[in-house]
Amino acid sequence: MDSQRGRKGRGQKNAWGVPKPGPRQENNSSAKTNHSNQQKKELERADAERRFQAAKAKLESSVQKHLEADSPSSDEDDELQTDNILEKVLQSYTSTGGTDLGRINHFLQEVFQSGAATCLICIGTVKHADAIWSCNKCFCFFHLPCIQRWAADSVAQQKKAAEELTAPFEVAPIIQWGCPKCRTEHLPSDTPQKYQCFCGQRENPPFKEWLVPHSCGETCQKPLQPECGHKCLLLCHPGPCPSCPQVVLSTCHCKKSKPFPKRCSDKFWTCGSMCGATLACGKHQCESLCHPGECEPCPRTSKQFCLCKTTSREQPCASPAWQCEKVCGKILSCGNHNCSDVCHRPGQCGPCPRSGKRTCPCGKSHVQNIPCTQDVPTCGDTCGKTLSCKAHQCLERCHKESCGICLQVSVKSCRCGNHEKEMPCHKEFTCEVKCKRPKNCMRHPCNRKCCDGQCSPCEKICGRQLTCGKHKCAAVCHTGPCYPCPLNDTYSCACGAAKMTLPCGRKKLLKPPKCNLNCKFPSDCHHPTRVPHKCHLGECPPCKQICKLTHPGCKHSCPAPCHSSVWVTTVIDPDRPLEGPWDRREVIKEKKALPCPDCLIPMPVICLGGHEKADWPCFKAIPSCCGRQCGRSLKCGNHLCTLLCHTVKNAPDVLKAGTNCSACESPCQLSRPKGCSHPCLLPCHPAPCKPCQQSIKLKCHCGLNQLLRPCHQWTKVENEGNKEELEKLLNCGNQCPKNYGCGHRCQADCHSGECPNPESCKKRVKVFCPCKRLKKELQCCAVRDGSVSVSCDDTCKERLAKEKEEREREAERVRAEKERKEKEELEKFEKWQQGKKKSGRDKRRRQSEQEEPSWSQRYLKTVVASTLAAIFIGFFINLFQAQA
Repeated sequence: MDSQRGRKGRGQKNAWGVPKPGPRQENNSSAKTNHSNQQKKELERADAERRFQAAKAKLESSVQKHLEADSPSSDEDDELQTDNILEKVLQSYTSTGGTDLGRINHFLQEVFQSGAATCLICIGTVKHADAIWSCNKCFCFFHLPCIQRWAADSVAQQKKAAEELTAPFEVAPIIQWGCPKCRTEHLPSDTPQKYQCFCGQRENPPFKEWLVPHSCGETCQKPLQPECGHKCLLLCHPGPCPSCPQVVLSTCHCKKSKPFPKRCSDKFWTCGSMCGATLACGKHQCESLCHPGECEPCPRTSKQFCLCKTTSREQPCASPAWQCEKVCGKILSCGNHNCSDVCHRPGQCGPCPRSGKRTCPCGKSHVQNIPCTQDVPTCGDTCGKTLSCKAHQCLERCHKESCGICLQVSVKSCRCGNHEKEMPCHKEFTCEVKCKRPKNCMRHPCNRKCCDGQCSPCEKICGRQLTCGKHKCAAVCHTGPCYPCPLNDTYSCACGAAKMTLPCGRKKLLKPPKCNLNCKFPSDCHHPTRVPHKCHLGECPPCKQICKLTHPGCKHSCPAPCHSSVWVTTVIDPDRPLEGPWDRREVIKEKKALPCPDCLIPMPVICLGGHEKADWPCFKAIPSCCGRQCGRSLKCGNHLCTLLCHTVKNAPDVLKAGTNCSACESPCQLSRPKGCSHPCLLPCHPAPCKPCQQSIKLKCHCGLNQLLRPCHQWTKVENEGNKEELEKLLNCGNQCPKNYGCGHRCQADCHSGECPNPESCKKRVKVFCPCKRLKKELQCCAVRDGSVSVSCDDTCKERLAKEKEEREREAERVRAEKERKEKEELEKFEKWQQGKKKSGRDKRRRQSEQEEPSWSQRYLKTVVASTLAAIFIGFFINLFQAQA
């Protein structure tokens, strides 16, 4: 088992799955394979570069195909340089300080952005070079041919519906066509016939890349709304004109403040002070702050009389006039009747209603100048008033009461004219036949009983599906195709931050708006958040984050890419035999959480014996035999276990052998202590060996005797360096044969080094006085330390004085002898000089020499001075020596 584990250990692999060479194999093959490995690496590098270039070319080709597929078709408009054009269009407006450009920017973006502007009639894109017509109310623009066809169809349908009605029209219907978006009505004569720019100053404006599409490039010049007398300063543009940016002087609403410069579009302002205007009541003033328009009604109440001035009550000042319930009752001007009007102003009773020219009840005869107290008599003629049936007249005599209902019987036709019947004239005859003619929508029948031909317009909701595919037509039922969907659809990105307003139904034809924010979809894997990426439609890309889930066996985090939510294709019943080439296996694609792969993190694995540590993949990290010897220390402490790497049992620690390790059978091989040359006679045992008992010969300190000492005692003291014990071991006990510095023999026993206490020598020595005349015997130690000495007496001093005088006399004699010799030498020199021939120059020299001392004279003086100095110095030196 151990040998198998050893082979398994030698065949281990590193973290990349490459087998590790054994120690011996690595040493033998390293020198041979260096060159071949280098060549192999170069080949692999070249192959990798070739595969990289191939993959790169393939990726570029696929990207090019994708770009070609997504590129806009040739009939689409190119995007314009909107920044420069917008700056030019808005330059004259923004230079005056105008800022209200919200709606205009929206229309400009639709004009500039290719595919954003859509004709609501043909649901097609309005291109930059197309002829268009723009509505003056909603400012939506359409293709010119489309709006012309739209107007012609609307007018034709209305004329056809009017012609189909059987009953004649009392008033001719007004035929109009409406804008497809805002439904603003236009007369047939207003049908556009020419392509004009937005401001209407130029016909058929050509498309230029540096101008707003469909514009003439000139100043708009349309009167601004609300009308203020100024004109639009923008260049020809789509949409409504902005508010007036001109600066004018204007006062506040109450006219109390001084004129202040304000924008014309915002020239009406309030000063914030009290209005103070007199209200309609004429008593109070307006307490509101400066405000536009008329002042509000007076909010106060006061005591007000009624119109007849008879009753008063609390009444709001804003409505002081009121009527009481009292009848006037005043006598009229006739004097016979009273006024029957309820509460009115005094003096406004009016004339008597029974005075003046009057007629009989039927109105045929006139009576004048009849008193108001008398009634007008009947004329006796037939009444003749038209009855309520409006077909017959009253046949009774003139009467004061109202005429009754018509009681004549006549043959009456129903309203539809299909049936007749005798009936009282005051009754209307209607049959039960339902009208089957279509209404103006040409879809639903009239279904009105006994219809007179003027079928009512269809009031049902159309309800047909619009072209957008989402909504139904909400208009009243009509003929022809439905108007395009009038609703706007908001096309937003996935997160809803970027939005685009489009006509309903155009979303599927355009790309979603670009969003620069990060995607906000929650993560569908175990990670709390996704890797930040841009907002997009559809599913998020697969998670590329590191898994980091803990492996159940090793507690390491998984380093592989996330695999907890992966699309997996599963084949149902893969073992089923196919019936033919037409047969296909059923495939299910679903998201699953895949298990983490085996943990490949290199883990340090120690062999069974704990000799070496190697990195193994975590899932294979199992201790095994490394092939080496055990190497644990045996009980002897000197040898190691020779068994192959194995699991040690009952070992006290990681270094000592266990019960299953080998046993030691060798003799003792421990090293002897320093200085001991005798072998250990015991078998192999733990250190240390027992003390060596053999004797060794040593010389004493003085070297006169040989001593026998135990080996262990000598080596211990020598190795420890204990000088005191060493002195004891080498001491023979005899007197030291060496002498002190004074020359006398050492008094101590045998010892090493210099003799101790040389100052304690007691030997007697001879001591002389300084002049060497007197002599005494004293102890050596006292003489050396200077505690005793021999001094000279008077005899010695006299002797010294005599010797001194003799030395002085001898010095004087030597000096005199020296001077004599020098004088003789000088005389000889002068005689030699006089014997020479003298020249004129010599004469002058002699004259100068006579004036100055000669060289010999100077030399003589110097010699004499030095001699005297030497004599004195020598005398003093001898004197000091004598005293010492």
